[in-house]
Amino acid sequence: MGLGNLTAFLRQHHRVALDTNIFIYELEENPRCLALTRHIFRWLEGPHHAAVTSTLTMTEVLTGFYLRKEPQRAHQNYALLSIYPRLEWVAPDLKIADLAARFRAQHRMRTPDAIQAATAVQSGATGFISNDPVFQRVEGFETLVLDGLL
Repeated sequence: MGLGNLTAFLRQHHRVALDTNIFIYELEENPRCLALTRHIFRWLEGPHHAAVTSTLTMTEVLTGFYLRKEPQRAHQNYALLSIYPRLEWVAPDLKIADLAARFRAQHRMRTPDAIQAATAVQSGATGFISNDPVFQRVEGFETLVLDGLL
């Protein structure tokens, strides 16, 4: 069920947005989601595929390493993720901030989630992959929640 549905979702979208939890599951080799996240990152290496995420993702990903006093792992993962092929890192600008505020008000989202959603919409992503169902409330892209595949 899981990989087949993920493959079908990815086939429908040439540009997807990735939520922070996708990166965390991959980097920490989360046993529950690892097969799915590995599939996503292999897909991203394909010639006509692209992904986008907010630079906020980098902050959220690196925080855990710094909390555990692992600055070397933080630096390694920063280097790995910042040069990943076909992954675009988008810094919030005023358009994203305005759209994020609308999403926060309309969908009662937390600020980081609203920024991720606004980044996806502003960047033209038609699919959004997360493990947080809050993104299913947002119009402008189709959301895939990993727990729904497990």
